[in-house]
Amino acid sequence: MRDVNTLKGLHTLRTMVSAKKRSIPRVQSSAYLDLYMMNKEKERLLKESERLGLRNTIIGKRLEKIDSEVNKLQEAVPTVKTSGNTSSSERAYTQRNGIKKEWKKMTLNY
Repeated sequence: MRDVNTLKGLHTLRTMVSAKKRSIPRVQSSAYLDLYMMNKEKERLLKESERLGLRNTIIGKRLEKIDSEVNKLQEAVPTVKTSGNTSSSERAYTQRNGIKKEWKKMTLNY
């Protein structure tokens, strides 16, 4: 699902406050409003930074778990060395619980 955060180039858009643009010309009493708006933007950015940090730690932990599971599975799977000269009749068998089973073969007409 695509949203505004995944679109390319939208992360660097500047707001009216960050671009220092105003719809009303500056007057002496607007400094308090500017301070308030900058403080709100700073709070928003700090919260976003904290959320990103938490998300990075969660992703890092999940990647570590996946790596450990992959390593466990790779250790559990025995490596089978197959020679390149096996015939098709040898490949038609599958061993399960020590019993060889032959696969049924059928042709498909398209």
